[in-house]
Amino acid sequence: MHKSPFLQEAQERGFIFQATDIETLDEIILKGPISAYIGFDPTADSLHVGSLVQLMLLRLLQKHGHQVVALIGGGTAQIGDPSFREEARSLMTQETIDRNLEGIAQNIRQVVNIQEGGKDAIMVDNAEWLKKLSYIELLRDVGVHFSVNRMLSFDSVKSRLDRDQGLSFLEFNYSILQSYDFRELNKRYGTVLQMGGSDQWGNIVSGVDLVRRMEGKQVFGLTAPLLTTSSGAKMGKTAKGAVWLNSEKCSVFDFWQFWRNTEDADVGKFLKLFTDLPVAECERLAALPGAEINEAKKILATEVTTICHSREAAEQAQKAAQETFEQGKVAQAGLPEITLSKNELAEGIPAFRIFALSGLATSNAEARRLIRGGGAKVNDQKVEDEGQVITVNDLQANSIKLSSGRKNHMLIKFN
Repeated sequence: MHKSPFLQEAQERGFIFQATDIETLDEIILKGPISAYIGFDPTADSLHVGSLVQLMLLRLLQKHGHQVVALIGGGTAQIGDPSFREEARSLMTQETIDRNLEGIAQNIRQVVNIQEGGKDAIMVDNAEWLKKLSYIELLRDVGVHFSVNRMLSFDSVKSRLDRDQGLSFLEFNYSILQSYDFRELNKRYGTVLQMGGSDQWGNIVSGVDLVRRMEGKQVFGLTAPLLTTSSGAKMGKTAKGAVWLNSEKCSVFDFWQFWRNTEDADVGKFLKLFTDLPVAECERLAALPGAEINEAKKILATEVTTICHSREAAEQAQKAAQETFEQGKVAQAGLPEITLSKNELAEGIPAFRIFALSGLATSNAEARRLIRGGGAKVNDQKVEDEGQVITVNDLQANSIKLSSGRKNHMLIKFN
């Protein structure tokens, strides 16, 4: 068992997958606060819940009194991380990178308490130093410490070399730049630990080695597991796509509902990773028998939503869900919605057509299949006939609630 409180709790909550010389790291942490970082590249204008493990790891680090460094990759985004990707990322314009940086910076601040001018938790952009590097300087001072043979042995690189689209020379440089980040942060802030997802292991180890070679210092790496659900599904993916942390890309209601629909077997694991509840309480909730586990899921959903949005937003989403699913009402807040003209209801709209208009089905044919399969509901009532006509008589407070399966819902408002 680890001796330092941070590593103890990180282990108990399931954050630790791999680490370099974790015994020595444990001893160093015991001596006083350390500085540690995680990098986030702005590949989109929001992070999704797949990145929430890393954000919660920073949050845990901060809880135990250590310096948090959230590194945003305005420089490395110019190249793009090729790790385990089937093909190269599309190169982004500077305008896109800047917009994405703004979005993910807000996501990070939602979870980690970063104050302007503070020293305990800081956010830095690696463009600050990477854009100043000359290519010759990088080759002479940094590139000389990298073995191509070793880089080719990394699983993240080999997975690309075995595919039709190989690894470009541009992408091959990514690991060098990420390693340089570790060296720069060590010089500026005394950062001694880089953390990240397990897919970053090769890049992290390269950074540890570069700091040792160039600065003669021992630093450390630690990775968290990449999560899948108990059924094997990729964490953070739904039928609608990624579950984003930005409420404009994923409504607070949908975000809350995603966690409410957690599989029974994952409740304990997710409570430990994604909430601040004590470990013992997480284990108690996970052990609730039978249908009582649904109460644990509601607590999970509300606690995660509180961290990523706010307590008020979480409680509003929970109330909307309760009204929608438990009381049989159409909730007027929280559900994603579109607006149509009431004139369209004058002669009635076929059920299959309104599902296609809502976006819950991509075409009339798909909507018909949804209805024939028994997965379509209007105002929580199953649609039995694809030709059923929706009229003004179906309005509830000028709205109609559509449901596709158990998880996808839409509010159609008419004016």
